[in-house]
Amino acid sequence: MAKTFLQVQKQIEQLQKEAEQLRKKEAEGVRSRIKEAIAVYGFTAADLGLGRGLGRAATTRKSAAKKTRKSKKVALAATGAPKFKDDQGNVWSGRGPRPGWFKAALEAGKSAEELLAK
Repeated sequence: MAKTFLQVQKQIEQLQKEAEQLRKKEAEGVRSRIKEAIAVYGFTAADLGLGRGLGRAATTRKSAAKKTRKSKKVALAATGAPKFKDDQGNVWSGRGPRPGWFKAALEAGKSAEELLAK
């Protein structure tokens, strides 16, 4: 028997609830491992990059908005050649968070130098 649109929508809602419950459960495990590592190694918020910088607290909304606009302009202007690439054709400019393929290559034993685009 074919499912109706409403049946599929209900199933999606149920799966989303289930996914959120799993995410919360996994997140709690991660949080506890992080807390344990912090306790073992004695990390501070500043060590983890979570502390406030000197100029950060004094930043006004207006100056933050200017920085955002400027950053967007710079990002749009900086569309040059990729800095890193792999054998599957994945490329990365070297800016922003490391993409999954880059992290996986590093975990597989490759160095960042090996992934430099030539």
